[in-house]
Amino acid sequence: MGIISAVGNDVAENRLSLAEGKCGIGMLEIFPSKFAGKVPVGEIKMSSEALREKLQINEPGIHRTTLLALHAFEEAVVNSGLTAHDLAAFDTAFINASTVGGMCLTNEMYNDSKKDTPASEYSSTYDYSSSTMYLQRRYSMKGTVNTINTACSSSANAIMYGARLIKSGRAKRAVVGGVDTLAKFTINGFNALHILSPDICTPFDEARKGLNLGEGAAYLVLEKEEDVADKKKIYAVLSGYGNANDSFHASSLSDDGKGPFLAMKSALDRAGLEPSAIDYVNAHGTGTENNDRTESVAMLRLFNKNIAFTSSKANTGHTLGAAGAIEAVYCILNLSQQELYPAVGFNNPIEGVGLAPVAEYKKTVLTHIMSNSFGFGGNCSSLIFSKA
Repeated sequence: MGIISAVGNDVAENRLSLAEGKCGIGMLEIFPSKFAGKVPVGEIKMSSEALREKLQINEPGIHRTTLLALHAFEEAVVNSGLTAHDLAAFDTAFINASTVGGMCLTNEMYNDSKKDTPASEYSSTYDYSSSTMYLQRRYSMKGTVNTINTACSSSANAIMYGARLIKSGRAKRAVVGGVDTLAKFTINGFNALHILSPDICTPFDEARKGLNLGEGAAYLVLEKEEDVADKKKIYAVLSGYGNANDSFHASSLSDDGKGPFLAMKSALDRAGLEPSAIDYVNAHGTGTENNDRTESVAMLRLFNKNIAFTSSKANTGHTLGAAGAIEAVYCILNLSQQELYPAVGFNNPIEGVGLAPVAEYKKTVLTHIMSNSFGFGGNCSSLIFSKA
């Protein structure tokens, strides 16, 4: 595993922050925006220049999205023990996810679109898959490489796709995950939707006012269990996954939570588990009026009780295309450490629903954990991780 987020620059730092209930959301300091000082975000307090220096990147045209991706990718590769030969093998897949990619450079993109200005060093890297292609070139990857953009479920779907490549025999291993950075494209866009909270977000709280955007990257290395069981540390097993699309609305879920319910049910069916087997849910939990109510309705329909759950977006902000992978790392930490992390900012349950997230850090027995990621257009995905 490898990760960088607003609450830590690696897996160990993220785990400590979660255990301590740390919130990484605050006002913009690095990213230039007219919303600086007005809209809270989950910003990584490491400048792009500092990332370049740490990663020893001197090539032109490498934007912040790629720098964050490389940072998390390298940690995952080192942690997994993959060699340069492994990464370049035809049976190694790389499935990345992003919603912003090179569009983080909105001003540069605008200037490059004008015929009367010289092209910038970034003129060829505005594509949302530019980070994927950079990592592919850097590590000479020859296997299946793809970039998924299904909005906020992107990296959950990247994990799912990597698993399906392995199960179908098209790959022996897959590096899967996603990356997104703060950008004018998304800050302005979400502001236009009137769903940015002026305060630090409070998922599943009756007084919630909306979401906080964040940035980050996370990657996992998936391998066939029979090939690695005696050789490497296995943190968890990806035992189930499901995707559904309710096609209800471009930016909201149906009131009956049909998409989330079907995604969770599909993941359970693939894992061969009953709802009662799930010990904890890392909820999508954006802090918006629509999501938190509909996800609550879907969880009550499926589990028929107040199951243990939290939303880690109160720690990191909503990292969009990276959210599914970041939260997958958090679920795996739950399992490997046998611990639950406290919800941040929750006070009162939603009226008429009554669900309350985990209030305090605690050690407990965990066997199966579900992670939810729901995207625009109703693209809903659920993953199930089980104790190794």
